[in-house]
Amino acid sequence: MEKKQLSKILDEIGTLLEIKGENPFKSRAYMMGARTMLAQSKEPKELVASGEIKNIKGIGAALQDKITKLVTTGKLDYYDELKASVPAGLVEMTRIPGFGPKKVNKVYTALGIQNVAELEYACRENRLSDLEGFGKKTQEKILQGITFLKQHSGRHLFHRAEAAAQPLLAAIQSHPNVIRAELTGSLRRKKETIKDVDIVASAEPQDIGEIMQFFVSLPDVADVVGSGESKSTVVLQQGISADLRVLPDEKFPYILHHLTGSAEHNTAMRGLAKKKDMKVSEHGLFKNEDELIPCDSEADIFEALGLAYIPPELREDNGEFEAAAGDGLPELVAEKDIKGILHCHSTFSDGANTLEEMANAVRAKDHQYFGICDHSQVVVYARGLEPERVVEQHALIDDLNQQYSDFKILKGTECDIMNDGTLDYADEVLATFDFVVASVHSNLGMSAEDATARVVRAIKNPYVSILGHPTGRLLLGREGLPLDMHRIIDTAAEHSVSIELNASPYRFDIDWRYCKYARDQGVLISINPDSHSVDGLSDMRYGVGIARKGWLQRENILNALSLAEIETFFRNQRNR
Repeated sequence: MEKKQLSKILDEIGTLLEIKGENPFKSRAYMMGARTMLAQSKEPKELVASGEIKNIKGIGAALQDKITKLVTTGKLDYYDELKASVPAGLVEMTRIPGFGPKKVNKVYTALGIQNVAELEYACRENRLSDLEGFGKKTQEKILQGITFLKQHSGRHLFHRAEAAAQPLLAAIQSHPNVIRAELTGSLRRKKETIKDVDIVASAEPQDIGEIMQFFVSLPDVADVVGSGESKSTVVLQQGISADLRVLPDEKFPYILHHLTGSAEHNTAMRGLAKKKDMKVSEHGLFKNEDELIPCDSEADIFEALGLAYIPPELREDNGEFEAAAGDGLPELVAEKDIKGILHCHSTFSDGANTLEEMANAVRAKDHQYFGICDHSQVVVYARGLEPERVVEQHALIDDLNQQYSDFKILKGTECDIMNDGTLDYADEVLATFDFVVASVHSNLGMSAEDATARVVRAIKNPYVSILGHPTGRLLLGREGLPLDMHRIIDTAAEHSVSIELNASPYRFDIDWRYCKYARDQGVLISINPDSHSVDGLSDMRYGVGIARKGWLQRENILNALSLAEIETFFRNQRNR
């Protein structure tokens, strides 16, 4: 059993216990255990076999025993019995934004509500308005949450879809009769959430049937929805739908471009072709209606239309055609451009690895600096640092920095933005940090006007260096603050504050749709993993992908600056 599957089971046990109204410390132990196991560098099987499971902080004897049973047998009677004791619909209800296990328990015990459909009906019948701890306002928020859940059902976070797609693509590419194969669709365009996986491949016509049979027989396939002469659809073990199309190789560039999309990009492309007396579709690029213009690649298609090659990330009909017709396409940022990693957490607050472990992992990536940003004092649930512990952490950083000649740990904090826009630390504490990431973690239900005023005031604080995950959204989970992002960006530009592009695939916040505007206003974007473990540092590549989608170049990225440059940047901010 891999750590992701194990973590999911432990987290579900915690949720089930909370739904049943069990001791909150017991449910929290399972949820924290899930997070701890996910953060381990080794798989559970290795940890159990070596006995290292006994030395993991936060994994007590009872939890060790259950993990061992799950890992060695693949089953856990305690989990099965607990699951059977709770109606399945109750767990699904916890997916509603803002509707946690305690509220689920309340509506179940008081009203007998067992699933989302019953909950929606009860809200529309005004049955929750008089329930203790709820009221009409809460009832309205639940309905909004149900609407959000419906809108995003059937979609998947980018990293999960990519993880399911890559082995599938590798298998297709390895088939001896496949000439070439690529991912298409929203995965190729680096969209933040994905509906399904699309793969296109080319082969000799006589080999297509064999490739289709190979595809539907792959071990990752849970169910075959349909299998035809040129297209097959399956459902993967991860619950994600996947399509494969196989065509003769001469048709490959056209179908690759068409299926990559987006629909808006393709529509604009057809309009452009029409102005040039051409026709473009998944079947080819034609002049004089039916005379095929041979193209070996997508680049050839763009060139035939008088355009530079448009990277897949930019194909959203967001100005890419105008840029490609001239010399306006940006040289998009790449992972190699990143010189350091900022905004990560350690065991000082709610991280799984020590500060030294995090720093050394960043240094091993050949970066020049690492900015630690543990939580500030108000975030009690995440063991936020009181000023005394800030002093303790800074002393440790000074000691560690004495050991490095080619690397530096920068003293940072993720300081909470309070409801009125002030910061969680006094100025004399803020002054001790090299840089400050200011973030909102509470009261996300504010009006657009109040939320924007709250964040604007924080940006104006002279100690703020970076605005962290601006809206606080969780993809497919909650929408976050309803900010006027243009006003936020304008204020950041006025006060020389960078804005974070949180690279966690659960956030991708700032939204890529605002990156181009931020770039044009001269606001630097800081790509940060917000990592709570060494493993989470790898999320940086997702952030770079989103930055590319937002038209960003190396010079638009804060942490593409060298150590000397970023220290100068932070010092200059303090003097603004």
